[in-house]
Amino acid sequence: MLYQIISLLLEVVAGVFGGTCLLRLYMQYQRIPMSARSGNPLGRFVFALTDWLVLPLRRVVPALGRLDTASLVGAFLLQLAQFFLLWLLAGADGGLFAVPILATFGLLRLAISGMTGMVIVYAVLSWIPTQSAMSDVIERLCAPPLTPIRRVLPLVGGIDLSPLVLLVLLQIASIILGHLQGFALLAT
Repeated sequence: MLYQIISLLLEVVAGVFGGTCLLRLYMQYQRIPMSARSGNPLGRFVFALTDWLVLPLRRVVPALGRLDTASLVGAFLLQLAQFFLLWLLAGADGGLFAVPILATFGLLRLAISGMTGMVIVYAVLSWIPTQSAMSDVIERLCAPPLTPIRRVLPLVGGIDLSPLVLLVLLQIASIILGHLQGFALLAT
């Protein structure tokens, strides 16, 4: 029971901070203004949660073009720490080689979960006519994966079903990822 509680707490902490690092990476890649002057409340939140980790990493991890690799490395390190602590709690007998594999798949799962959450928020906000900075940011974040689907899928009765299709594709990706993780762990 204690292991499950600690596992849950580690998953929440690593998920919130790691997911925010991934959101920072994605927002910077999409060139979404995140400064206090931009009026983007999500950007301020992301900076507040990730600066403690990303800024020191930037001193040693250079960016690759538009890719903020410090944010990516920060998210991976958080996943690595989560699975390493779980490994220690489980008894730390063998299987240390599985920790980086689990962290890698955990990072990919976190990215899929984050995109799923954003698409759900986008869909809900699309039903409510609002002109807020938050809805504009969410729309800009969801547009890149929705655009190719919209090219193929026409409006049905004036309703855009592309978010639903993307959610199904993300769930399929999550299932495939789970199977790949199982194969990777068996192969090691």
